[in-house]
Amino acid sequence: MRPLFFCLCVLLLLPNPVTPQMGHAKPPGIATADTMANAPMEAPAKFDTRKVNLDQVNAETQELRKLVDSLQPQMEQVNKGQLPKDLTEDLKKIEKLAKHLRSEVSP
Repeated sequence: MRPLFFCLCVLLLLPNPVTPQMGHAKPPGIATADTMANAPMEAPAKFDTRKVNLDQVNAETQELRKLVDSLQPQMEQVNKGQLPKDLTEDLKKIEKLAKHLRSEVSP
């Protein structure tokens, strides 16, 4: 009787072996992480790929070149105290063309 009692006491005092718990639900955080890990990845963001109209850019560049070349004689008249009537219009056109060209070629 003593050996049987001793065996029972030893079995009760020993720690229970750790067994995997099969059939139990996963904790919510682990279940969410598992579903997110298996989800397909999103495609990378697409950049704005605009096509530049090279014919229009070349035409505007040539017009800008003509306007800039016409400025030198007009500025000589300004230095002499005369104000050419087309100077302010030409400067506005130059500014407008330069802004438009910059927006066409800038990302």
